[in-house]
Amino acid sequence: MKKWGIVLWVAVLAMVLSACGGGNASTEGNGGGGGDDDKIVIGFSMDTLQEERWERDRDLFVERAEELGAEVNVQSANSDDAKQIAQAENLISQGVDVLVVVPHNADAAAAIVEKAHEAGIKVLSYDRLIKNSDVDLYVSFDNERVGEMQAQAIVEAAPTGKYVYIGGSDTDNNAHLFKQGAFNILQPKIDAGEIEIVYDQWTKDWNPANALANMENALTANNNDIDAVVAANDGTAGGVIQALEAQGLAGNIPVSGQDAELAAAQRIVEGTQTMTVYKPIRDLARNSAELAVKMAKGEEIATDTTVNNAKIDVPSILLDPIAVTKDNIDDTIIADGFHSEEDVYKNVE
Repeated sequence: MKKWGIVLWVAVLAMVLSACGGGNASTEGNGGGGGDDDKIVIGFSMDTLQEERWERDRDLFVERAEELGAEVNVQSANSDDAKQIAQAENLISQGVDVLVVVPHNADAAAAIVEKAHEAGIKVLSYDRLIKNSDVDLYVSFDNERVGEMQAQAIVEAAPTGKYVYIGGSDTDNNAHLFKQGAFNILQPKIDAGEIEIVYDQWTKDWNPANALANMENALTANNNDIDAVVAANDGTAGGVIQALEAQGLAGNIPVSGQDAELAAAQRIVEGTQTMTVYKPIRDLARNSAELAVKMAKGEEIATDTTVNNAKIDVPSILLDPIAVTKDNIDDTIIADGFHSEEDVYKNVE
């Protein structure tokens, strides 16, 4: 074959291969959009993967979905509303069969639901409720109960005195539910004059550094005269305890948490954090994956509960949380294999 013929043949072959190889790239290492024509593709739009628990949610969700023969395209927005909406639009444009959303902003995410519905795609609100929307299904824990558990544990440790409330992100509907639950317990004691809330602040983006700054401000404003702290999750609790440590107060002031993160479990057995709330994420993630597949197939989902999102009563499935202290940590998160005994007690002699 002459040289020019070889060159032409190679050029044509390259064009053919290029045309055949234009599939979708995977995202976050968990599959891409598209795939086999008859395979269910789930779009999973997550607020963040910067915290330990959300990595667990992703991995467990993807594992169960793949067991069911589905493919998952995961996108993480790093707590950026505009980015999350853009990523969700991208998933919708790829033609996913169902969209699962962990919203960063409960209200802003309503735009995601609207765009998905315009494309005929149903939306499952995962762990956090999307407000002011016609979202199809909400799967989470009883988050008001979570807040009640947090406050109850702290009230038992410090029945009277000056309290600090370190909330979560103001844009997260769950943060408001946690606070509502906490004040279901605290308000009667406030009214009775038994406790006083001397500092109450949200934590932007759930960032522990912001919780640290909040707690430093609370200590300064009260000359370190603080008796108890209700912190909305383990990340904020970590920031609180860091501020307390700087003042030599860690371990002397009860602090709540939530999510049963390893660092929090270690602090509990070490005595600097009073409790956490264990939400069996495996149940949440795997159940949600199963429900997402059913939604993609057009199957009806029956629920016994609804939660109002300021627009509709959303069909909801709420799982039970578990309060964890030093007394039951072995029988809960360790017995479930959520963390190993070796890891939890690694700093305890």
